[in-house]
Amino acid sequence: MRPTVSTRTTGKGLISAIGVVMMCGAGLAAPASAATPTAEKTESAQAARESSGGDLTKTPPMGFNNWNATHCGADFNEEMVKDTADIFVEKGLKDAGYEYVNLDDCWAEPERDADGKLVPNKERFPHGIEAVADYVHSKGLKLGIYTSAGTWTCNTEPGMPGALGHEESDARQFADWGVDYLKYDNCNNEGRPAQERYQTMRDALDKTGRDIVYNICEWGENKPWEWAPKLAETWRTTEDISDNWDSMLGIMQENLKLSQYASPGDFNDPDMLEVGNGGMTDTEYRTHFSMWSIMAAPLLIGSDLREDDGAAIDILSNKEVIAVDQDALGKQGEVVSQEDGRWVVSKELADGSRAIALFNETDQEQTITTTADAATVPHADSYKVRDLWKHSDSTSNGGLSEKVPSHGTVMLRVTPEK
Repeated sequence: MRPTVSTRTTGKGLISAIGVVMMCGAGLAAPASAATPTAEKTESAQAARESSGGDLTKTPPMGFNNWNATHCGADFNEEMVKDTADIFVEKGLKDAGYEYVNLDDCWAEPERDADGKLVPNKERFPHGIEAVADYVHSKGLKLGIYTSAGTWTCNTEPGMPGALGHEESDARQFADWGVDYLKYDNCNNEGRPAQERYQTMRDALDKTGRDIVYNICEWGENKPWEWAPKLAETWRTTEDISDNWDSMLGIMQENLKLSQYASPGDFNDPDMLEVGNGGMTDTEYRTHFSMWSIMAAPLLIGSDLREDDGAAIDILSNKEVIAVDQDALGKQGEVVSQEDGRWVVSKELADGSRAIALFNETDQEQTITTTADAATVPHADSYKVRDLWKHSDSTSNGGLSEKVPSHGTVMLRVTPEK
């Protein structure tokens, strides 16, 4: 995340930004009491990545990250993380596919210990990160963590040490704690080349021998979609999202341009979900969720689920929309047409059908029309049309036309009938 005001430096010099925005050397030797990875483990981890195409997850990761809801506020703590894991199970989100419960900035103390190790914040995580990981794992879920490929993380008050120069030590510490996912930010990077810094952490993660999903969060500054697929499962393509229509719309439009770079295990990341944080209408949040799904984006819940009245969870748990995001073909939807704020986006699915989003950018209701042929649905005499929000079926001879409310999205699954 980029801080509101920073006195620390990035590769571009001093950061100055309006609002808090989420952005996503030689390591110290592990103390004698820590498990040291063997050469066999390192080779095994690297071989596993190579044999799987270098990917630990073939579909976009799904889970939770606290940042959009809490930033570094006091309500980001051990209790919130445990409560979120409980809600995943109790409210059916785990069954819907949500798996990762991820910590963001400010989970650690601002200083390392005498051995150069990161120290969990004593007020937020009095029992330590390993105990939290154990709890999350006991629910059949996985724990994620955050740091930056720089000397410090992005938040300035309070901040915490980044991993630059401590990659092997920090990766080993994360693995020992039972961490399953790493979000690796880009602040205070001292101007060092991005690929070099992110490669160093990739190597350090491999040396631990533990499977840790790797999210490169360098905000799209160095076109990570061109080089990150060799290193990570996901990479940020834009600056941070905010909980308003204009921010979500701008990020969506930027990410839509990058459909050619998505494939199983390699996904563009337009940042976390804002669904439920209160800055948009439910119609706009359904559009947010629909478009992230058709773009094969990671689905990381960014709201405090303990405060949800049911509306957010209803959107977030739509299994038919989630199935589009999680489709095994791993493709990102492509723009079929865009005219006067009327968008048609089509995504090829593994069963031969197409997910089609009819998205209305404008401030008034619009009729959006396309055809099965234009949306690249395999040709047939008739088609089954499933509305993924209404959960209703219809048939078509190839024409597709829907009235779409302002800022709304109608999401269809169109299947050629034999």
